[in-house]
Amino acid sequence: MASNSTSSLSSGSSWTAKQNKTFEIALALFDKDTPDRWYDIARAVGNKTPEDVKRHYDLLVEDVKLIESGQVPFPNYITSGRTERSGQHRS
Repeated sequence: MASNSTSSLSSGSSWTAKQNKTFEIALALFDKDTPDRWYDIARAVGNKTPEDVKRHYDLLVEDVKLIESGQVPFPNYITSGRTERSGQHRS
């Protein structure tokens, strides 16, 4: 029994870049009015349950809300060939 709960936890907690991209595409394909939306998205992503994808969606919505409300600070990226704040190339 413990191994089942561990495997179900691990299937929902870690998402690969490929799974995230498939998730994004599936969200557009299966809109909010689609019957069995979370089941269809989970099937498209693979190795995720409908509960996993619904939880992932809810976290995404919360992240977007925080970003849009200004509660997430803008990252101060330092890259070669660009100034830190303006993002313009140096000559």
